[in-house]
Amino acid sequence: MYVQIASWDNLLLAYHRAAQGKRGQPNVAAFEHRLEDNLHQLRTELLNHTYRPGPYTSFFIHESKRRLISAAPFRDRVVHHALCNLIEPIFEQSFIADSYANRAGKGTHRALDRCQRFARRYPYVLQCDVRQFFPSIDHAILRAQLARRIACPETLGLIDLILNSGVGVLADMYEMVYFSGDDLLAALRSRGLPIGNLTSQFWANVYLNPFDHFVKRELRCQAYLRYVDDFLLFAPDKATLWAWRAAIAGRLAGLRLVIHPAAHPRPVGEGIPFLGFVVYPKCRALKRRVGVAYQRRFAALLGQYARREITLAQVDASARGWANHARYGNTTGLRRAVLGARVIPRVPTPPIPFPPGDGQPSPVT
Repeated sequence: MYVQIASWDNLLLAYHRAAQGKRGQPNVAAFEHRLEDNLHQLRTELLNHTYRPGPYTSFFIHESKRRLISAAPFRDRVVHHALCNLIEPIFEQSFIADSYANRAGKGTHRALDRCQRFARRYPYVLQCDVRQFFPSIDHAILRAQLARRIACPETLGLIDLILNSGVGVLADMYEMVYFSGDDLLAALRSRGLPIGNLTSQFWANVYLNPFDHFVKRELRCQAYLRYVDDFLLFAPDKATLWAWRAAIAGRLAGLRLVIHPAAHPRPVGEGIPFLGFVVYPKCRALKRRVGVAYQRRFAALLGQYARREITLAQVDASARGWANHARYGNTTGLRRAVLGARVIPRVPTPPIPFPPGDGQPSPVT
């Protein structure tokens, strides 16, 4: 497997996937400028086992909550894609159908559709999410899960390199949790996956895959879906959901994970806040904060356009992208209010200079 990971064709495919939609970024453009040399260097380092990941660039984003995003250097992202090209198909066949994050043919909109179908069939829902999910992922547990299906020692060595490169990146984001049987050395366990890596997104699915099968096979929950660490269980009564909640907490403790204590069964008619929408059995509403956030973003884009910092095409692409996402809810009026409330400023086009005496139009008399 390792030789296939380091093959020229796989690295070239990995580059194209890593660069998709990002070729205008300086680091991607610099890598592409000497593409063959850079891929050859990467291949040589991988085959000689001298490859070492570079340092991360970290920054915070503020969406529903404050998150630390850690971006690996572009050449490392090429390696991440090269690795996932080979190992992802091995695990994909074991994932349940109702796991929707970071998988081909899935995504947020299909997860919303599935959630609404369940809400129409069942009167109650238990919605849970994991506290400090990415900072809490335990490397020893994850490594054991990966080793069950990957027999190549060199591939596992590359996985260890990538895992170890992220140690400490999320250290300040993790609040220590002790589980039954822990001693003080538990605080020294290697944990955390940087949010922003392709490998982190894929490994999150691997990490929770045994939990998915526990819910489906042992709890026999027929109406269950998960998007990253946000998961929903539907049932005909609250008593069943309370029993499942206790079983879920115990199972996640085995993965050194904790759900938020506020999670409790409730009627689907109250609305299910999920992936930026509030899902009801017969309709969906966009969360207010999502609409307000884009309203501010759109106003800022128009200001940039008026100052000639961006083009009208960039404003248009942003507006179309947001409208395309918002249309998955009952948002016709909201889209009209957000995008139609402002007038796009008219930016005068600078005159085209003519060479003196060469093709300059004559005065109109």
